[in-house]
Amino acid sequence: MTSSLFSPFRLRDVHFRNRVMVSPMNQYTAVDGVAGDWHFAHLAQFALGGAGFVCMEATKVERRGMGSLGDIGLWCDEQVPPLKRIVDFMHAQGAVAGIQLNHSGRKAGTLRPWEGFGPLTRELHEQHLGEYPGVGPSAIPFLEGWAVPREMDEGDIRQAIAAFGQAARRAEAAGFDVIELHGAHGYLVHQFLSPLSNQRRDGWGGSLDNRMRFAIETVQEVRRHWPVHKPLGYRISAQDEEGWTLDDSVVLARALKAAGVDVIDCSSGGINARSKNMSTQARAQQLGFQVPLAEHIRRHADMPTIAVGLILHARQAEDIIVKGRADFVALAREMLIDPYWAAHAARTLGVDPEFKQWPKPYGWWLDRREKAGYERHGKDVA
Repeated sequence: MTSSLFSPFRLRDVHFRNRVMVSPMNQYTAVDGVAGDWHFAHLAQFALGGAGFVCMEATKVERRGMGSLGDIGLWCDEQVPPLKRIVDFMHAQGAVAGIQLNHSGRKAGTLRPWEGFGPLTRELHEQHLGEYPGVGPSAIPFLEGWAVPREMDEGDIRQAIAAFGQAARRAEAAGFDVIELHGAHGYLVHQFLSPLSNQRRDGWGGSLDNRMRFAIETVQEVRRHWPVHKPLGYRISAQDEEGWTLDDSVVLARALKAAGVDVIDCSSGGINARSKNMSTQARAQQLGFQVPLAEHIRRHADMPTIAVGLILHARQAEDIIVKGRADFVALAREMLIDPYWAAHAARTLGVDPEFKQWPKPYGWWLDRREKAGYERHGKDVA
């Protein structure tokens, strides 16, 4: 049988074996920004499990831009070799390796999620992140009770943009195939876009064009360091609590495309709250509740998109691709439940009845077991 979900796709010179993406998932286990064995094991399982595109978690381009203790960083060359080890393994399994570059801005210095997600004490912030408080486009705190960030001057802005470019250079040294810039969920790039967090009166604030300037110049700087044959993605909060609309996102997507972005990863929310797909609000949402955002931007900005948000089942994902609502589907927590989701989905959709897409040391035995007539156990990803 044929499947749109398991059809190949190409962005620039990078070929994807299927349309299944593993979304970036922060693990909060790095030491001084350096990835370790946990990150290797975490990401390796998804490549083994058949996903076509596996994206590394939000990786900070400056120490002062760290969100939580344990974030991965790419602000120095010493952070490159452990990432290259991970990338090399993913490539050996046939997966495209991506990395998401991020700066937390005014959201810098938070507790790990299992510690409550509140702000760090000043002592811990200065010990692990340096400068306190963090920086942002305007002196407006993320939430009540958080430190008021220092408004960035021209030098701060140029430093942050340059840091994205240098992180892109290091991502290339590590062998990544795709960079995704994190412009969503209330982080620094998003902070410049939103009129709620950006109330500047200079060339970086005010009008939509001025508020988009930081995002566009960051893309341009990354493109100066990122090979022309490799794709660049951008994660967007396509609509927000207030102050940012889906129409604004279409305008931004068109400008990003002109600056060198190849695909838009469509999420929502986060400027003054946790993003919907990361919060208890998600429990009240319908399956695929953010897919219409990807569909709208794909149609009106005329560029490939990634759909995210409560995509759980193989036939649900297949339907999204078949109907042209997005070009990729991205899963996160469902992959934690089943790292072999993609391989199971291929069987559910009838494209791999003999376990040929599984790693050979696994697939040979599983096919033999199936042909012997043993009953399959576990949840079907229908």
